[in-house]
Amino acid sequence: MKARKNLRNIRLLNRKKTDPGQFLFTGTRPAEKLCIQLFRYDETECREEKDLKPGDIEKFTEGRQKFWLNIYGLSDTEAIADICRKQGIHSLVIQDILDVNQRPKFQEFEEYSFLTIKSTVPKGNEQETEQISFVFGSNFLISFQERVADHFEHLRHRLRENKGFLRERGPDYLLYTMLEAILDNYFKTLQQFYRAVESIDLVGGDSEPSPAVLEQIEKNKKEVHFIRKVIIPVKEFALAVEREDTPFIEKGHVKYFFEIKDLCLTLLDTCDSLLASLESLANLFFSVQSHRMNQVMKTLTIVATIFIPLTFIAGIYGMNFTYMPELDWKYGYAAVWAVFVLIFAGMIAYFRKKKWL
Repeated sequence: MKARKNLRNIRLLNRKKTDPGQFLFTGTRPAEKLCIQLFRYDETECREEKDLKPGDIEKFTEGRQKFWLNIYGLSDTEAIADICRKQGIHSLVIQDILDVNQRPKFQEFEEYSFLTIKSTVPKGNEQETEQISFVFGSNFLISFQERVADHFEHLRHRLRENKGFLRERGPDYLLYTMLEAILDNYFKTLQQFYRAVESIDLVGGDSEPSPAVLEQIEKNKKEVHFIRKVIIPVKEFALAVEREDTPFIEKGHVKYFFEIKDLCLTLLDTCDSLLASLESLANLFFSVQSHRMNQVMKTLTIVATIFIPLTFIAGIYGMNFTYMPELDWKYGYAAVWAVFVLIFAGMIAYFRKKKWL
């Protein structure tokens, strides 16, 4: 225990001594090619620029136009740092963007706000999780994603085709739609868990539940716990918007973040319900195993009980005494077998009457 505590303290000390100007990507996934996409838009037009280089991006200027800069791939730390420095983003925020193992968080600065959360995407029977960070100001929003994903493709379509209110509203409204899309992915993930839970039948089959079933239950519990853990900071962010005067979120848009809060509360309730179901399944697994073990022990006990008197009689006639009257009797062998059969049949009948068989 002391060794673990000391190791934890060493890690914390190393974290504190990290040079603010040193940037390190903490992800474990293979490095992905840096992909930069920029939307410049207002009520009348939208210009999309793809495959930009870090040197092509200038500091966003004040004016009618709004900017959405989306960046895929975080392994090129120097490029990420260069982009962020041009926008005046603090070095500690850059470290948080590149540290994909940290807890989701929300921070406010003079010229921008910073939000980082986790997102999950169902992939078959597995879930892919990534960190998504947002830096947003009065007329810009920058999103940082670990890998190329389709979280926001519908938003790009709405910007290109001028569908809805995206072009008319500010970056805070765009942030709301992005958070809504991420939470919608969590709903899909939890629905997948529900289907997996409903497919587990521990009492309907004749065979004993496999340990793999319990392993899957525990894996699902960990993943639901993870989802619950990362939704709470999003709810806290929505509550902060509701309770405080957040500088880069328009007062007219605060109502949309109420919806984010309600979605988070619904997701948390769903997580609690799923965890309760998974815990019940785990308890049922052990109960079924215990019940079937008891059935096996009962069967073995009945078999042993039946053979106890038979073994006793066989033991008597197996003794090598000279004067045993039944040994010289013509029907002695048949009589012993008759006694065996009567005892066996009587005990079977008795056990059936007691419903032990």
